[in-house]
Amino acid sequence: EVLNATDAEAGLALVDAQSFEVVLMDLRMPGMDGLTAVRRMRSRGDAKAGMPVIVVTAETGLHLREECMAAGADDLLHKPITMTKLFQALGQAIARRA
Repeated sequence: EVLNATDAEAGLALVDAQSFEVVLMDLRMPGMDGLTAVRRMRSRGDAKAGMPVIVVTAETGLHLREECMAAGADDLLHKPITMTKLFQALGQAIARRA
């Protein structure tokens, strides 16, 4: 099952309310950016702080991967995303956090 949030605040509220195997986090959303949302997830005081998070973006940048990992993301995928890359990243992120 896949649930979609309109912005980072709504996504964090979904994480509060439900259990997920993984979160796909866009970098640029209305209001809070994706890296701030990842940091907030990682600062939780519960088991959900360890939920796998994969950042998804169309952005490029010399240090973007390092910024995402420093914020606590498990991986970074650049759009457009192929199903092969998505499934590979999902499997690796879940395995690392298991």
